Amino acid sequence: MVWTGTWVAERLGVELIGDEELPALLGLALRRNPKRAHLLVSSVLGKHVPQHPSVVYGSGLGLGLRVRELLGAEDAERAVVLGYAETATALGHAVADGLGTAPYLHSTRRPVPGVTTAGGFEESHSHATSHLLLPEDPELLAGKGPLVLVDDEFSTGNTVLNTIRGLHERYPRDRYVVVALVDMRGPADRDRLTGFAAEIGARVDLISLAAGTVGLPDGVLEKGQELVARHETARPPVPAPRSRTGSAPAGAPAGPPAPVRVALDWPADVPDGGRHGFTPGHRARLEAALPAMTSALTEALAPDHGSADGPRVLVLGFEELMYAPLRLAGALEDAGLDVRYSTTTRSPVLAVDDPGYAIRTRLVFPAHDDPADGPGERYAYNVAGGGFDAVVAVVDSAADTPELHAPDGLLARLAAHIPRVVLAVVPSYTPRPRPRSHPQAATERMAATEAPERSSMLPEPLRGPAFSSYAPEEVGWLLQDLSDVELEAPTEEREEAIQRGGAHYAESLPVEYQPSARYQELFHSALDTSADRIAHAVGIVTETVLAERSGRPVLVSLARAGTPVGVLMRRWARHRHGLDLPHYAVSIVRGRGIDANALRWLAAHHDPADVVFVDGWTGKGAITRELAAALRESEEFAGFDPEIAVLADPGSCVRTYGTREDFLIPSACLNSTVSGLISRTVLRSDLVGPDDFHGAKFYRELAGADVSVAFLDAVEARFDEVADTVDTDVKDLLAGDRTPTWEGWAAVERISEEYGIHDVNLVKPGVGETTRVLLRRVPWKILAKRGAGADLAHVRLLAEQRGVPVEEVDDLPYTCVGLIHPQYTRGATGADGKAVVSR
Repeated sequence: MVWTGTWVAERLGVELIGDEELPALLGLALRRNPKRAHLLVSSVLGKHVPQHPSVVYGSGLGLGLRVRELLGAEDAERAVVLGYAETATALGHAVADGLGTAPYLHSTRRPVPGVTTAGGFEESHSHATSHLLLPEDPELLAGKGPLVLVDDEFSTGNTVLNTIRGLHERYPRDRYVVVALVDMRGPADRDRLTGFAAEIGARVDLISLAAGTVGLPDGVLEKGQELVARHETARPPVPAPRSRTGSAPAGAPAGPPAPVRVALDWPADVPDGGRHGFTPGHRARLEAALPAMTSALTEALAPDHGSADGPRVLVLGFEELMYAPLRLAGALEDAGLDVRYSTTTRSPVLAVDDPGYAIRTRLVFPAHDDPADGPGERYAYNVAGGGFDAVVAVVDSAADTPELHAPDGLLARLAAHIPRVVLAVVPSYTPRPRPRSHPQAATERMAATEAPERSSMLPEPLRGPAFSSYAPEEVGWLLQDLSDVELEAPTEEREEAIQRGGAHYAESLPVEYQPSARYQELFHSALDTSADRIAHAVGIVTETVLAERSGRPVLVSLARAGTPVGVLMRRWARHRHGLDLPHYAVSIVRGRGIDANALRWLAAHHDPADVVFVDGWTGKGAITRELAAALRESEEFAGFDPEIAVLADPGSCVRTYGTREDFLIPSACLNSTVSGLISRTVLRSDLVGPDDFHGAKFYRELAGADVSVAFLDAVEARFDEVADTVDTDVKDLLAGDRTPTWEGWAAVERISEEYGIHDVNLVKPGVGETTRVLLRRVPWKILAKRGAGADLAHVRLLAEQRGVPVEEVDDLPYTCVGLIHPQYTRGATGADGKAVVSR
C-alpha cells in the first residue's frame, strides 16, 4: 500500500515524524494557500477522502469515550463540547455522542440574522478565518463544567488558544479538554499551551489518536507555491465518468440524468447540526427517525445501478453540514449498502492523480448558499474517478438554491461523473428565543421592560449641521448640547480650581487652543505626509472589525478623539464594501465611567452585541480599563463587548487596532477644529441629570478654522491606494497573536520611577497624549525618542511656545512621552480625574 504522503514528501522534503499509526491516519497534499504549503489530509475524518461512515463516526465516538473516562462521570455530566467549522463539525458531534450527556455546539462561518453572537475567533492558517459562536441557548457556554474543544488536527495550537482565551474572559472555568485526531505540535507549541494553562489558572488536557510532528525544510512555502503553480498550469483533465468497473455503465444515456430529489421527512424541532446547539434529546429524536429516512434513501438508490454486487454509494455532505449526512450514511451502511462518506469544502487544494498523493481528483463548482463573504469556488475531492455508482448529496435548505442546480453547479458536476445523483435536503434550523437567567438575559429583560421606558425619555442623537460640522449621516452624538453654557477657563486657573476643591476635570473645559499660522502649516504638512499611513490603519482596523463581527457592526466612538476615527471607519466600510454602518459618539469620563444613558439608548435601538467601541489611540490603556470596569460592574450592560477598536495601539492594550506604531495622527494635533467643532465632554451634576446624556459644546464660532472634513477627505482620498496592502496585511494580522501585552503600562511605570514622579497618572505616553499635555495641561518636560523626525515637529513647536524642555532619550518604547511634574500640582490629576496632592 503506497502512503498517500509520498508524492509531497519526495518533492518538498516534508517528513511525518511520530507514532507508527500516523501514516494510516494522514496523507499529504499541497494547499493553494499563501500561509502554509502542505495540508495534512485525514483518512478517517470524512472530509477530503471518502471513508466508511462507521470508521469516521467510530473515530469520534471513541475519542468521546476517552474524554468521559478522563473527566469521570460527575464532570462528564457538566461538560459542553465545542467543535470547529468547517472541518471538525461532525467529529466534534461524534465526541459529544461518545460523552453521552454533553450538549454540542460548533463554530460557524454563516451569520444568522437575529442570533446574538456569543463569541468569535480566528483560525490562523485558514483561507477563511472568521468563526462565530451562535448558540440558541445563551447559557450553553456559561456553565462552570469542563469545555471540550474538538478539531481534526492540533498543529500549532493557535486556534485553540484563541478560542480559550476569548471564552475564558467571558465564561471562566477551571478545566478544558482539547481533542484532535492527531497532535502534531512541536515542543515549543506544547510548552506554550502549558504556560497558557498556568496563566489562566485552569487545567488543559489533550487527547488524540496519534501524535507526531511535521518536519519542514527551509523554503518549503516558496517551493510548495512553485509546485502548485506548475501543476495548476498543466492540470490534467478530471477523469471521465466511470462505474465500479472503470467504464461508463452500459446503456447509459448520452447526457447525465436529472438528480432525484428525496423527501427525507427530517424530524421537526431537531437541528440540522450543532450550529446553534444540539442536545442529547435532539440526538434521541434523530436516531428514532433514522430508519424511515434510510428507507426513503434506499428506495431512491434501488434502480439499476450497473453492478451485480449492489451500488457503491457516496454520501456527500456540505461544508459545515457534516453530522446529518454522516448519520444518514451510517444508517445506509448498517442496512447493508457499500457506502463511503465525505463532504464538500471551501478549502482550495491541488489535485494530482498519483497513488502517493492524498487528493487525486477535484470537482470545482460555485458556492450555493449565498455565503456572507461573497461568491467563490467550492470543491469536492476524490469524488470523480472514485468508482461510485450513486451519490447522495445532502444539503440544508439554505443551500438548495438555483446555484446548486445550475449547469455548472454541484449537482451537474456530480452527474457528469456518477450515474445516479440523489438530492436530500435537510431543513435549516431556525433558532427560537429562549428565556434566560444568565446576566445577558438580565440585559435583554431590561431592554424589554425598563430600557424602552427610560430610553423614551432620552432625545434622539444630535447631528450636523445643527450640532457639529460633520454631515448628519456621518455620526449621531448621544450628548446634550451645552453650547450656551460658560464652561471654559484658562488652563492655570482651571487647574487651580480643581486643586482647591478636588473638582473633577470633566466639570469644566479648557480654553480651545487657537493654532498659530506656523502650527496650522505643520498640521497640513503632517496630514499630507501621513494620510497614506492613516488610511492604511483605518483599513486594517475596519477590516478586522468586519471580519470578527457578524451582521452589521454598530460603531460607537468615544468622544471626541475616537469620533474622527469612527467616521473614517464608516467611510471605509462604505467605500470598500458598500456597507452603511451606524455610527454614534458617546462620552466616557476617567474615574466616572461611560455614559449609562447613552448605553441604554443604544440597547433600545440596536443589539448590544453588535456595538463596537472605537477610540483614536491607546496611551497606557486608562480608558480601555475604564470601559471594561464600567461594563463589568453593571449587569444591565453585560451584553456590550468592552473591547475597543483603535487606530493606533502603541501601548499594546487592545486586540483590535490599525497599527501598534506610535506615529503622528494629525487629528491629535488640534482640538475641536479637527473633531467636528465639538468640545470635550462635560459631566457636572447641575447640568447633567440622572436621565440626561453627558454634555458637550458646539463651537460654531470657530467654523473659519475648521479642518474636520478636510482631514477626513484627505485620508479617504488614499483608500484606493492602500487597499491591496490592507487586504494582505489584515490577513497576516488576523493570523497572528494580537493578545495585549500592556507593555505601555510597564514602560510608564518604569519612567515614573526613573524620573522620580512615582505616579503613573502624571506620565502621558505617545504622540497623541503628549500633544494633549501641551494643549491642555501644565507640562514639566517632554521625552522624545532619539532620532524621531517629522512626527514630533508639532510637539517641538508647542513645547517651544510653552517653554517646556524636550529631552531626547534612547530605548523609549513610544515616539514621545509627556511628563507632568509631581510637585506642580496645577496640572496633576489622578486616576479618578481629581487633582493629586502635592508632595
